[in-house]
Amino acid sequence: MLKTIREDIQCVLERDPAARHWLEVITAYPGLHAIWLHRIAHWLWHRRLKLPARWVSHIARFLTGIEIHPAARIGPRCFIDHGMGVVIGETAEIGADVTLYHGVTLGGVSLEPGKRHPTIEDGVVIGAGAKVLGAITIGRNSRIGANAVVVKDVEPDMVVVGIPGKPVKRQEPEPSAHRPDLRHDVLPDVVAERLDRILARLDEVERAIYQNGNGRQQPEDGVVEAETYDVYAVDYTI
Repeated sequence: MLKTIREDIQCVLERDPAARHWLEVITAYPGLHAIWLHRIAHWLWHRRLKLPARWVSHIARFLTGIEIHPAARIGPRCFIDHGMGVVIGETAEIGADVTLYHGVTLGGVSLEPGKRHPTIEDGVVIGAGAKVLGAITIGRNSRIGANAVVVKDVEPDMVVVGIPGKPVKRQEPEPSAHRPDLRHDVLPDVVAERLDRILARLDEVERAIYQNGNGRQQPEDGVVEAETYDVYAVDYTI
């Protein structure tokens, strides 16, 4: 238990530059308090003391603003930064060295019993306000951009942005457990990239039409001179 507590404190010091001292972390980090209270609630839940487990969970929510169902499985060195508004559902599973920011939801999309919530593998970073919904899996070392809505499985080492979330292969080196990928400012613009490809393809089609379709070559500057017609010279006599 003491080893686990030391690891919890150390992971905060490693991932938050604002954390200056272990005493500050113990007394002033609600994300850490939520994790510790969840471990108590989880212990009670699996010993069939489900109502007391829910009471502990409710107290944790009141004190920290973080709602974690007692049945959720959370691995070692999970860091919830800021924390307000984080919701983790009943069948959610979180691996080791995961980082969550405020407003994150690991939610369900079904009323059916059984697995309804996401599985987050080791080393994943989920940005502020992101929603990961359904019984999906987020692969290890992936990064979910702020406010993304993810409803499909994500392979390892991906960056996910947008609504719905669109995964893009990570270009940066693979992060380590002690230095997770926190570069929320490095996000691909998936929509803009696809629009650029569409426009480039349209340019190719137009060039082919002018060269092969009607025998006229497109001017070098890409501007086609419009043909003019004298509408008043048309003979409308029947």
